[in-house]
Amino acid sequence: MDGVLYDSMPNHAYAWEHSTEKFGLKMTQAEAYQFEGMRGVETIKIIAQRQWGRLISDAESQEIYDEKSAIYASRPEARIMPGVMDLQRQMKADGAKIVVVTGSGQRSLLQRLLRDFDGLVSRELMVTSFDVKRGKPQPDPYLMGLQKAGVAADEAMVVENAPLGVRAGKAAGIFTVAVNTGPLPDQELWDAGADLVFPDMFKLHEWWNNQRKQANV
Repeated sequence: MDGVLYDSMPNHAYAWEHSTEKFGLKMTQAEAYQFEGMRGVETIKIIAQRQWGRLISDAESQEIYDEKSAIYASRPEARIMPGVMDLQRQMKADGAKIVVVTGSGQRSLLQRLLRDFDGLVSRELMVTSFDVKRGKPQPDPYLMGLQKAGVAADEAMVVENAPLGVRAGKAAGIFTVAVNTGPLPDQELWDAGADLVFPDMFKLHEWWNNQRKQANV
């Protein structure tokens, strides 16, 4: 969702930096991109362990995450990622099922997703932080996505934008495409195991159409 369907990572990075600072932790906006895709409560536990030297409770982590969510909600609404809706329409027309696999647990964002992408995504084909105990980079979210779609790993393709998400897709045994919509160098996505890396959704759409034409030859 974030960084793939929405150009929302600048808002998330801002919210992470300011919410953790309020609780005496430090998380730079650059680090927010490094942790992108991981469940928020897990991200906070890792940061706290590194800086405080102790494992914080679920309640402590949730309190910080709630503050982060509140700050995010105060930011200007993120725009839909340019080109992604046309790409999804083409995928649906070609018979593909679209499953959203996100580390987000912010209910307002999930509701907006269903509203904005009505007819393209559905709650039945969605995996969120509420559905798994182990988030990205573990394979669990994408394994559940396969289960919900009713397909095998070799019948699927993951579209990601962050190293942890790429690692999760590859750990699930799925062909994983990275679209670099953030500030990280392409090499970090290649190093995470991406099978292909594109600069934007338009280039991914172009590749998809080329694959379709070749399949019809």
